[in-house]
Amino acid sequence: METLRFDPNRKGEIPGPCSRALAQRREKAVPRGLFNYHPVFIRRGQGALVEDVDGNVLIDFAGGIGCLNAGYSAPEVVAAVRKQAESYLFSCFHVAMHEPYIALAEKLAGYLPGEGPKKAMLVNSGAEAVENAIKIARSHTKRQAIITFQNSFHGRTLLTLALTSKTKTYKTGFGPFPSEVYRLPFAYCYRCPVGAEYPGCDTACAALLEDAFETQVAPKDVAALIVEPVQGEGGFVVPPREYLPKLQRICRMHGILFIVDEIQTGIARTGTMFAFQHLGLDPDIVVLSKSIAGGLPLSAVIGCAEILDSPQVGGLGGTFGGNPVACAAALQVLDKIERENLAGRALEIGSAIVARAKGWQAKNSRIGDVRADGAMVGIEFVEDRSTKVPATDYVAKLKAECLRRGLMLISCGTHSNVVRFLVPLVIDDQTLAQGLDILENSMRALG
Repeated sequence: METLRFDPNRKGEIPGPCSRALAQRREKAVPRGLFNYHPVFIRRGQGALVEDVDGNVLIDFAGGIGCLNAGYSAPEVVAAVRKQAESYLFSCFHVAMHEPYIALAEKLAGYLPGEGPKKAMLVNSGAEAVENAIKIARSHTKRQAIITFQNSFHGRTLLTLALTSKTKTYKTGFGPFPSEVYRLPFAYCYRCPVGAEYPGCDTACAALLEDAFETQVAPKDVAALIVEPVQGEGGFVVPPREYLPKLQRICRMHGILFIVDEIQTGIARTGTMFAFQHLGLDPDIVVLSKSIAGGLPLSAVIGCAEILDSPQVGGLGGTFGGNPVACAAALQVLDKIERENLAGRALEIGSAIVARAKGWQAKNSRIGDVRADGAMVGIEFVEDRSTKVPATDYVAKLKAECLRRGLMLISCGTHSNVVRFLVPLVIDDQTLAQGLDILENSMRALG
């Protein structure tokens, strides 16, 4: 197959006629509720590049919203999928078990720190993993309440929507939601929930958890606290390093399970295989998905064996959980991440993006904040730095201008005013620089 190459001088229209024709078919056949960032249809992908159905080669800074850390169509992953598919595409784990499930569970359990045995269960999506983590926590603690955070995102099922903190579009019209979910402000330093300034504040926002035990829910009723090491959909909010360890210590004092949602931060995105590793956390349960299987639907719940064994036999499961083809892909993805040191590459990519972004910030008054953990980088745009009014319309125009020039870029944040980078970690320096050049030229074009 011909190698894809990006041409910064390409002339193709985006979206082209083939994409527009498919969009008309989509309009007739697919519900309007499914949102699309870009009006293009993909024909194939390689590494960090995609070719659309009109032959335009685009640089992808979105990575399938974090599903493509190992890149498009990694040859070793494709080969593993092909080999497994030739043996059998599927065997329901409840009917006839298969070795790829066991091998992946062993591999994932090995990443958890601490003494004692660890286990893992496999399901299909991030939301499904979160739901099972909550079920397990409630079964183990015999408590009901769950604590989550403002700006959090944990999925789109009814329970995970109750945990998610974004009303417009995500939650509108879908209630009522499950009860016994309590929400706290997160350590969002750029928009501090307690009106303080880091580091002089000594992460005072962590104490809000203890306050909640007095004003919202008694700690003896709380089964678990669930948190993203870096908030994803909520705006790529990176908390101070000491914040999460403080929360974990408070949870330990009260017998509350500490659940870390690594769905977007995991699989080398932040410079270690999982963010909890460089944050010094010892989570009770970790949930994974997105990049774990190179884009195939797979997710996992990993944790202490004693905790994961709490539900009765038959209390956990699902027909398609741990599909053998997805498991085979995941084993190759993890091997590739380790063999090619893509966690180290994430640090290089993140440093390169931040360096450029800080330079833009010095010249562009619309850039309010630049924040990052490894290659998980967010640029928050505002109308005015003093008021910090979100520049939602500007970011929408910026994404459109970038696409016109050949760069796929996505946003996040409660007001969709944060440009987020989920660049495939296999991107080469030249392509990364070309993408950043497009972003810079697009900002210049918008004034």
